[in-house]
Amino acid sequence: MSVQYPIKFVPILQERIWGGSKLTTQLGKEANDNPIGESWEVSTVPDNISVVANGILKGSNLQDLINQYKADFVGEKVFLQYGTDFPLLIKFIDAKTDLSVQLHPNDTLAQERHHSFGKEEMWYIMQAEENSRLLFGFNQEVSKEKYLEHLNNQTIPTILHQEKIKEGAVFHIPTGRVHAIGGGVLLAEIQQSSDVTYRLYDWERVDKQGKGRELHTELALDAIDFRVPRSFKTTYESLLNTSSRIVKSPNFETNILVVDTTYAIAKNNKDTFTIYLCVDGSGTFKTIDFATPIKKGETILIPASLKEYRIQPVESPLKLLQVTP
Repeated sequence: MSVQYPIKFVPILQERIWGGSKLTTQLGKEANDNPIGESWEVSTVPDNISVVANGILKGSNLQDLINQYKADFVGEKVFLQYGTDFPLLIKFIDAKTDLSVQLHPNDTLAQERHHSFGKEEMWYIMQAEENSRLLFGFNQEVSKEKYLEHLNNQTIPTILHQEKIKEGAVFHIPTGRVHAIGGGVLLAEIQQSSDVTYRLYDWERVDKQGKGRELHTELALDAIDFRVPRSFKTTYESLLNTSSRIVKSPNFETNILVVDTTYAIAKNNKDTFTIYLCVDGSGTFKTIDFATPIKKGETILIPASLKEYRIQPVESPLKLLQVTP
């Protein structure tokens, strides 16, 4: 047997020193009063494995489903490449204050040092307060020596590109690129399945005990891409009732799908699972005998074995990010 319905998972909420309350107030996550920075929507990261929230598989976890159904669940090509390792990690992030200036290693370094995938990622901005910004790549040619000088002087932000942002903006972050999410930003993040981050600078921030968070100066030095990016923001076109590409990278492809009428996936020939993140509106994913509702801030996984389904908007337009490995 194969899995024949759209799957939802229980969000895994992560407290963060820079987190806020928007994941609760704007996306409806059930949380306590502590600052919640991230909602992990689809994950097989150890100790953070997603649990099914709906249907006959409710209570099963994602890793068990992959182990049991293998290529029927993830797709033949995906299974040949990754085996039972799930390649993606899907999140919503609420940055009330600035995240640390950081970067992520590539596959080679991450495997060598951490037995992990690297961490290529992309951001889709869902909401941004006035004057919110991202720090993203160097704004000038920087040598290792110059970088270390700025690091010692705690002036790293001055050599980074800063860009004010608004809803709908997209940024692709290759491994090695220095970056930080600024305060006042709510976003969706698609990334490789990795929790490896090298922290370079943390705004001289301390916790309640007066301690600063660990920095990873030596590990980061060999992982940094010192090149100035050719472009900073990803440009794309969004067409109504059409799946339009935003990012295609070595590790994932993300399209945007904005629908105001029934959108049918009939005889889907893609040999892969598909993940949908709802970034606005609400709707229902329907199969012959199953209906899965979705609203802003929720995520659905379509197993590779499910070839036909319909997406019906309720609160229109329904805006989805459509992600495949």
